[in-house]
Amino acid sequence: MNNIIDKLISPYGGDLVDLNIDQARAETLCQQAIDFPSLDLNQQQLSDLELLLNGGFSPLRGFMNQADYNSVLNDMCLADGTFWPMPITLDVPASTAQQLVPGSRLALRDPEGFMLAVITVEELWQPDRTVEAQALFNSNDPAHPGVAHLFQKKGQHTVSGHLEGLSSPLRHDYPTLHLTPEELRKSFTRRGWRRIIAFQAHQPLHRAQYELTLRSAMAYEANLLIHPVIGDTGPDHPDYFTMIRCYQAIMPRFSSATTAISLLPLYPRGSGLREVFWKAIVQRNYGCSHLIVGGEYTENEGTRRGIDLFQEYSLPANAAKRNAVGVELIPFPRMVYVEERAQYLPLEEVPEGVFSASLTDTELKRRLVEGLPVPEWFSYPEVLNELRIANPSRDRQGLTIFFTGLSGAGKSTLAKVLMTKLLEMGGRQVTLLDGDIMRKHLSSELGFSREHRDINVRRIGFVASEITKNHGIAICAPIAPYQVTRRDVRNMIEPLGGFFEIYVATPLQVCEGRDRKGLYAKARAGIVKEFTGISDPYETPEKPELVIDTSNISVEEAVQQILLKLEREGYVR
Repeated sequence: MNNIIDKLISPYGGDLVDLNIDQARAETLCQQAIDFPSLDLNQQQLSDLELLLNGGFSPLRGFMNQADYNSVLNDMCLADGTFWPMPITLDVPASTAQQLVPGSRLALRDPEGFMLAVITVEELWQPDRTVEAQALFNSNDPAHPGVAHLFQKKGQHTVSGHLEGLSSPLRHDYPTLHLTPEELRKSFTRRGWRRIIAFQAHQPLHRAQYELTLRSAMAYEANLLIHPVIGDTGPDHPDYFTMIRCYQAIMPRFSSATTAISLLPLYPRGSGLREVFWKAIVQRNYGCSHLIVGGEYTENEGTRRGIDLFQEYSLPANAAKRNAVGVELIPFPRMVYVEERAQYLPLEEVPEGVFSASLTDTELKRRLVEGLPVPEWFSYPEVLNELRIANPSRDRQGLTIFFTGLSGAGKSTLAKVLMTKLLEMGGRQVTLLDGDIMRKHLSSELGFSREHRDINVRRIGFVASEITKNHGIAICAPIAPYQVTRRDVRNMIEPLGGFFEIYVATPLQVCEGRDRKGLYAKARAGIVKEFTGISDPYETPEKPELVIDTSNISVEEAVQQILLKLEREGYVR
């Protein structure tokens, strides 16, 4: 090795682990795999597998056995005494575990069924999720996101054994940005870099992050690696592409001679100091000697401080762990903009009486959604342009208008007239997803049991979500009698655009009096079973955006109420 590569920080444990097998062995396993049980990996498992195979988790040579798992939880070290703070395990459902015994081979596949690796089972056991939650999060409260994620896996088994990699998870996006630890190290070596500061970005870089990272690189006379963490976002998620475009947009502001960007397939756990040590180890395996901690935008506090974790990391009690990891931390303080100096400063360095400003993530989102300007001191035009494309103002977003109510309440009529008015206004594609029409074309095999009605509404919700995601307007008019189903549909759609629920609260006696299809009469006679409002309940919506009773108003009046409310909320102009 030449002198430059000797100066690059060594991988954790001395060498990069490589668990990928040669072509001949891979072909043999592919031929034999027809007899192997299979596990389709979730996003966290895909990320963990990739970092095991490419050496990002060096010195680990596979998913942890029970001895290593217990030792990590209790003492933050592997069973052989090597410092390691985070359990890396392979969890399988009980149905899969029943097919496994020591010596069995398990095929690990991506969601499309492509085989990525094979594990030869050595151990199979059930971890104590309560103990794990307490160790990682110092909490057993199911309301804690990390604890809730762990508790969802209760009843599952954990598998360890010899791991053989056939392929990293397949990626067709941004091929030049998905660099393994070995590839990134070789790139550093070619460019003559040896002291490298990593910033594990989770969100777009605005001016505060840009200025802090650049200032840190100059202060330490180091090169800079922008290393966005992407392990918890699937490459089919629209936000993923927006994020990467934001990073690409800001990179020309850095010097290409001293700064690089690569994507890190790490799945965050949110476990405080353990996670800091763990991320530092991973960063060392990628060739970085320093790591910036903090800097994410939060709902209420603006840029999150890294100083608290840095101070905990720096305690004398953690000296042995710091020395073992060998990566120096740089804290990201709370940054505010000081207009008098036209620059960002750590809050603690702002002179008394000098005006400073900041913008929370919540306020940024509000301005984007409402089409309001964002201060120049907060971000850069090229970054904001990408965010505005992905977060258009409400009148340019996709929107689902979801009517719910009893049969005969007037939902379909209102939906049809509303569609006409929206088409007259123009600007967006409008699609009507009427309950009867959807049953005929999408759910013709379903009956009217509670389970089948639930499936039908969820199908309508999925179609509406796709329309909304692509900036169209979906008008849905099912009965949708169950609150939990309506809530799930809302949760499915709201991350993609607007959701506007209209409860058509026409009383049962009025609906029954209309009864053009004779359904109520058949329900009263017992001919139609499980009929909403008669033999099956209708659960009143909790907080709909609008309530309309069509008993005493015309269709035109009702539709005007809807349009005025949509206009007030900014969905139409």
